[in-house]
Amino acid sequence: MPDYTEGLANANRFEPGIITAGQPTAEQIEAAQAQGVKTVINLRPDGEIQEFDEAALVKKVGMNYVHIPVAGPDDINEANARLLDEALVPGALPALVHCGSANRVGALIAYRARFIQHKNDHESMGLGIVAGLDPDGALVEAVAQKIG
Repeated sequence: MPDYTEGLANANRFEPGIITAGQPTAEQIEAAQAQGVKTVINLRPDGEIQEFDEAALVKKVGMNYVHIPVAGPDDINEANARLLDEALVPGALPALVHCGSANRVGALIAYRARFIQHKNDHESMGLGIVAGLDPDGALVEAVAQKIG
């Protein structure tokens, strides 16, 4: 079976046990489960994904499903960063964290790094970019202001 991250938009093995990415297909979710992923964390708001019922599929194949809706900069906040941090506990790993493109994943990872993990602002932004935050996108400025 091919690696489920093959063809997965902006997939990155961010940290041991944490893969960040854009939206996986139903087939990629099934392959992720077959390859040992225990948790799928979806940052897309309700109604943004229309292709299939992700929550139902993730649960059907036996993985944990965590939904943390992040629609934009206002949702890059301490409450959501804490929810992400709580979902990334060792027993829940490996985990696939995704949004539509990985941009919001990177933004929330940066916020988590700064305010939950107490990293400096420069390191936090770097981690966010590694995780998928688009350094040329509009969201990067909002994140830099929040963590700077």
